[in-house]
Amino acid sequence: MVVAFLSTAVVSAQEKVVRVGFFPNITHAQALVAANMSREGKGWFEARMGSGVKIEWFVFNAGPSAMEAIFAKSIDLTYVGPSPAINAYLRSNEKEIRALSGAVRGGEALVVRNPEWKSAADLRGKIICTPQLGNTQDVACRAWLINQGLRVTLVGGDVRVIPMDNPSIFAQFSQGAIDGAWTVEPWVSRLLTEAKGHILYAPKDSIATLLVARVGFLKDQSDLVRKFVIAHRELTAWIKAHPADAQKRICEELSIRMRTRLPLDLVRRAWVRLRFDDAIELQSFEQFVRDARLAGLSRIHSDLSQFIEDPLTAKFPQ
Repeated sequence: MVVAFLSTAVVSAQEKVVRVGFFPNITHAQALVAANMSREGKGWFEARMGSGVKIEWFVFNAGPSAMEAIFAKSIDLTYVGPSPAINAYLRSNEKEIRALSGAVRGGEALVVRNPEWKSAADLRGKIICTPQLGNTQDVACRAWLINQGLRVTLVGGDVRVIPMDNPSIFAQFSQGAIDGAWTVEPWVSRLLTEAKGHILYAPKDSIATLLVARVGFLKDQSDLVRKFVIAHRELTAWIKAHPADAQKRICEELSIRMRTRLPLDLVRRAWVRLRFDDAIELQSFEQFVRDARLAGLSRIHSDLSQFIEDPLTAKFPQ
């Protein structure tokens, strides 16, 4: 399901619209804070991109859906995990996607029902869920299990890895219908506090979220993209300097998106597993390519040399 809302009710023909995707996860903190500000009519990006610029926010459950929206030209920019972004870049022969900036690291974990399960071997014969086939957590989960010596296929193996949206993961985990989930905040904290789960494994400082652009929009509206990236980096710094304010806005926006009131303490608990970082380096993505190949989710030759584009230094034909 994809949901969008405009920062104002009416957009005139003279106004420029920037369509931005994100997920209702704390690892998309910049988007959640900014969308909450847009909702109040005090948009962070709107204030920094000049008069006549409107932001439309589109919500996706996971990365592959956001990438399909990029291909369909339904959105211009999106916050997304690295695996779907890289996969989309390779699928389009390096023509459709560019990574503009980092956003968030950390915030993901493998949560299981039984505290006595201490290693991957204890998951043999179990069912583990991920948010969507081919999304960042799905690829990481499959690759980690395989590296731990377990056979994992798209339909079976020693451990069954089943894609399922996060609300369903939470419901199924709570009912004992699944054995574990590899997911992101706030779902990690919800599984721990509300569903009595236990962390079996949490990657250290893994890249959770990037800001990426549709290449056509990047070339046609390079000035708007530059302004957006500058504002994104300023917002990242603001979140680090004002954690309490950011947490309140994230909690409010997530509660609206999820249609259930999240306690502020839940966001605070999740915060300790996050690191806000707009740095981006090509070397950081090589492991994601290897993991996707290992998991059988990518067989495309990988050339990431054009994956990153810094709109602050790039020159595009006008």
